[in-house]
Amino acid sequence: MGSVITFLQILGSLGVFLFGMKVLSEGIQKVAGQRMRYVMAKMTKNRFSGVATGFGVTSLLQSSSATTVIVVSFVNVGLLTLVESIGVIMGANLGTTVTAWIIAAVGKFSLSKIALPIIGIGLPFLFIGKGRAKDWGEAAIGFGLLFFGLGLLKESVPDLKSMLESSDGAVRAQAEQFRDFIESVSGHGYFSYLIFLVIGVLLTLVVQSSSAAMAITVILAINGWIEFEESAFIVLGENIGTTVTAWLASLGANHHAKRAARAHFIFNVLGVIWMLILFVPFSQFVLWIASILPESLRMEKHKTDIGFSLAIFHTLFNLANICLLIGFVPLI
Repeated sequence: MGSVITFLQILGSLGVFLFGMKVLSEGIQKVAGQRMRYVMAKMTKNRFSGVATGFGVTSLLQSSSATTVIVVSFVNVGLLTLVESIGVIMGANLGTTVTAWIIAAVGKFSLSKIALPIIGIGLPFLFIGKGRAKDWGEAAIGFGLLFFGLGLLKESVPDLKSMLESSDGAVRAQAEQFRDFIESVSGHGYFSYLIFLVIGVLLTLVVQSSSAAMAITVILAINGWIEFEESAFIVLGENIGTTVTAWLASLGANHHAKRAARAHFIFNVLGVIWMLILFVPFSQFVLWIASILPESLRMEKHKTDIGFSLAIFHTLFNLANICLLIGFVPLI
């Protein structure tokens, strides 16, 4: 019964996070309105400004899926060309790494301490505000709910080490079963990499948000359920899984929009392919960067620095993928 309650608490926390993301995204889009259309149309005249635009919009919306859906719709109506859209999609991939940094920094402060006041600020605007003021209120509530959901999610996922040391035999047995399963599929080289890659794809397909999937992955890693290698490949799988949203958005659209969705898929898959080849030296470089960060930044209120290691890995991977492939945008 206890495991069912824990599962429902995790599911409920994820629901608050996803609902907050939805409200925030809709509120920001209402606030921006035609201005967002103007910015995305005018600031994507070359690949590099397109990357910057995609990064900025995704950082605001906290959803690369929302950004790519907007991009596909813009391509469909002719506001963006195919080449311009690929730059924005590349930037959206980088923008979604902000979520990992937020979660990694969860231990630095209590999210609920800032989440509830933000909701409190937005609530009056939602009920008594009109026009843009009401939209700002909606965005503030969404932002607060997103942070509140992250805090709940972190508190809902139990710590594996604590479970293994529990005096309750049933709790200890559950933890041991999970640990044995992870150990059985780990350590088999590329076979293990592919297993965790597929898990990342499936996780993103289930929750329909790479940011939410990333939140789950980082929190599981912080609480000791998965190690750095396993979580890194789950993150890579999430990068592929997030392309499905753009593909679904392109159904029924014109061939240019379909090409933009395919370009998103090709870009992410090519990135995963080269990472499979260079994972060992790349991961060692990431862990070295994580090790030179101040301990007060990495370890405060966390028993491990894996959260920051994953945030660095996700950011550097997407940045390197952009640098490698941005010159091949016309070919893509």
